[in-house]
Amino acid sequence: MVRDRQHGPVVELNRIQVKRSRSKGGLAGPDGTKSVFGQMCAKMSSFSPDSLLLPHRVWKVKFVGESVDDCGGGYSESIAEMCEELQNGLTPLLIVTPNGRDESGANRDCFLLNPAAKSLLHMNMFRFLGVLLGIAIRTGSPLSLNLAEPVWKQLAGMNLTIADLSEVDKDFIPGLMYIRDNEATSEEFEAMSLPFTVPNASGQDIQLSSKYTHITLDNRAEYVRLAINYRLHEFDEQVAAVREGMARVVPVPLLSLFTGYELETMVCGSPDIPLHLLKSVATYKGIEPTASLIQWFWEVMESFSNTERSLFLRFVWGRTRLPRTIADFRGRDFVIQVLDKYNPPDHFLPESYTCFFLLKLPRYSCKQVLEEKLKYAIHFCKSIDTDDYARIALTGEPAADDSSDDSDNEDADSFASDSTQDYLTGH
Repeated sequence: MVRDRQHGPVVELNRIQVKRSRSKGGLAGPDGTKSVFGQMCAKMSSFSPDSLLLPHRVWKVKFVGESVDDCGGGYSESIAEMCEELQNGLTPLLIVTPNGRDESGANRDCFLLNPAAKSLLHMNMFRFLGVLLGIAIRTGSPLSLNLAEPVWKQLAGMNLTIADLSEVDKDFIPGLMYIRDNEATSEEFEAMSLPFTVPNASGQDIQLSSKYTHITLDNRAEYVRLAINYRLHEFDEQVAAVREGMARVVPVPLLSLFTGYELETMVCGSPDIPLHLLKSVATYKGIEPTASLIQWFWEVMESFSNTERSLFLRFVWGRTRLPRTIADFRGRDFVIQVLDKYNPPDHFLPESYTCFFLLKLPRYSCKQVLEEKLKYAIHFCKSIDTDDYARIALTGEPAADDSSDDSDNEDADSFASDSTQDYLTGH
């Protein structure tokens, strides 16, 4: 661990160009190179080995056209953005499972490494994905990645089994068994005209042998063996590249001590967001923990779906998952600050400072208003910016005490200095 720096190199990322460059095929630029993930991957060559061994921020972000001063929130947002891009088609690295494509069986909402992504650029991207996984393990900051269980098994150094294939493609093995056990005569078999190919995980047909073009009664056992062998090893190149990237950040040989599920938990935390964990690190400024407003806030959070809780975390911290344990918060408190400068309070939205895990609430008059304003904020106020939108009353008038920004800047500055002091003293 390198502890003498608060962050690694400063990188400039352009989120505005991503939508502009999205092609008809869905990728952001050629092979997803214009995505935030692609931009970040291209900058990795300038990172020294030391900068990947930091305990917190491995880079500092400047978002082009967004006035972000990254004290941690911009960094978290860049990682959340990359996880989103990996799973929404902006990059070519992940594909939905065959079960997901067919809408049947388990792991429908999970992703596999794309076996068709084999170019030098793709391999470099897979290495960077490995770097991200390693950073998540080292810093305790979870990634929101929904990879299928067999992927985690391979990343932990385990071999796939036939049962793993069925987990992501429930029709594959029954199809092979039909061919192996079919009681048709040789003529009937040839009349079926089954090609000597197997669909890969992305649905493309792969020729298994230069010797045979079609499956016959005589070669069907060979076909079944080759088909299973292909599917058990079709991700090997991609897995090796990801592990190579992880090796830049964590000792990869030690991953064999863990099961696939344990590795997933180390990288991704829990997809469920346990409120008791969030409550245990909550502190309050300008209000008592027993006040009605605070009780309403936690009741609203209890009523949120897991997706809404994830959106709330993104709004207030730039992340979509909580760390695994209280220790992994690394001394960072979730601060709820209530201010009276919003007047009338029911006309204002909550504010957040993602760098400081800080939520500022107006003193809302009732639980219903709090729920309405909080839901609006988490769904529609996603960009990190010092643009003052949240400080404009919904009537269009500026906040009562906001003729100048000084008071608010003092709030942020004093909070920042407190946090910095805590960071330096190890609290």
